[in-house]
Amino acid sequence: MSDNGNGADTKKRRRLALVASKGSLDMAYPPLILASTGVAMGWEVAVFFTFYGLDIVDKRKLPALKVAPIGNPAMPAPIAAVPLQVPNILGVLPGSTALATAIMKEWFNKANIPPIKELIDVTQEGGGKLYACTTTMGVMGVTPDDLIEGVDCLGAAAFLDFAADADVQLFI
Repeated sequence: MSDNGNGADTKKRRRLALVASKGSLDMAYPPLILASTGVAMGWEVAVFFTFYGLDIVDKRKLPALKVAPIGNPAMPAPIAAVPLQVPNILGVLPGSTALATAIMKEWFNKANIPPIKELIDVTQEGGGKLYACTTTMGVMGVTPDDLIEGVDCLGAAAFLDFAADADVQLFI
């Protein structure tokens, strides 16, 4: 704490810089849970969406985010009678992704975790900033019109300026 000149102590507002680089449903939750928690705690928060993370803020793709069970060996079995880990080979069966996505949504629902769009809204309403990486937008063919409302376009250098002064920086 520091003295602001009139005898009162002021506390520096903490800053959180997050980079979201993956766009599957299971990878959309970590940065948005952290961002919404940060703004609820009064922190200055910015999330930089890059590469497949752009899917999280792409209005065409956000409603259809999925969990792919193949290549996700840590994914637990949805049924207690099945071994703790679902064999990766089962992920290639038709309907596996839809089933895994439905199961994950149900887990979050039972845990009273809001859907992704609601976490985005809470973050923005709390003053958190959401940025789409302009370089990645060009590579992926994403235009500003493709983004959900309230997402700004920002280059890597500008985000690094924000992140350089952050108390916490995470790449997810």
